[in-house]
Amino acid sequence: MIETITELRGLRERILGWRREGLRIGFVPTMGNLHAGHYSLVALARQHADRIISSVFVNPTQFGPNEDFTRYPRTPEADTSGLEAAGCDALWLPTVEGMYPFGVDLAVRMRVPGVADVLEGAHRPGHFDGVCTVVARLFNQVQPDVAAFGKKDFQQLAVIQQMVTDLAYPLTLLRGEIVREADGLAMSSRNQYLSAEDRVIAAEIHRTLQDMRAQLLAGASRTSVEAGAALRLEDVGFSVDYAAIRTPDLAEPDISPAGYAVPGPRVALIAARLGRTRLIDNLEFALG
Repeated sequence: MIETITELRGLRERILGWRREGLRIGFVPTMGNLHAGHYSLVALARQHADRIISSVFVNPTQFGPNEDFTRYPRTPEADTSGLEAAGCDALWLPTVEGMYPFGVDLAVRMRVPGVADVLEGAHRPGHFDGVCTVVARLFNQVQPDVAAFGKKDFQQLAVIQQMVTDLAYPLTLLRGEIVREADGLAMSSRNQYLSAEDRVIAAEIHRTLQDMRAQLLAGASRTSVEAGAALRLEDVGFSVDYAAIRTPDLAEPDISPAGYAVPGPRVALIAARLGRTRLIDNLEFALG
């Protein structure tokens, strides 16, 4: 039976009890409305820890003024049942008042420069500040040995890894593979916003990522691949924020003096909207 904890004191007592037993603690932070991708992170954390805590908290500081905080889906009963079935030991359900005791406006904020300023950071100013602000607090509250995050939010993982390294958090980040629908669409809580027609179109994102990889491996230039991907998505109804090829640290890949792309790991990333729904996805591969 999963234990639901709503007060920080109770969370600390539970963690202290596990620590006294010499148990390793795994953590899976979420914003709820859970799906198979989230549950795969519980399974991943279980491989590295004896007890698993998941949190459900829709964090107001990572939503912009015109984003979907108020309509973000909240499904607490289904989330609790799903986490229990996935083998989670405890569910941490903090309130906004508990997470930000002085209020959101007076909260101490985190900022990770550099990697947080491009792509998602450029299109959603302040988003990663909000993400790091809440993740830092959750790490302090739960004090896990390992924490599992999904690769679908590729840039988020890079930002959090930089924060963990820079602040010397005594934990290891685990990176869960993207879980996809049968047609390749990356599982996301926001997929349920899609109309039936848009749901069919949405799978074009994954196909475009695959095409970006194929073109780059065939010798096409990065800029032409990026431009072609954006046009392809716009032709089927997307409004594209970016379609980009980057190195794993989100930098633009180097070009050799002879004008050739330098071999190495790459990631293709897309963020695009269908109607009011914003979708992101990525595909990792090696060049050369």
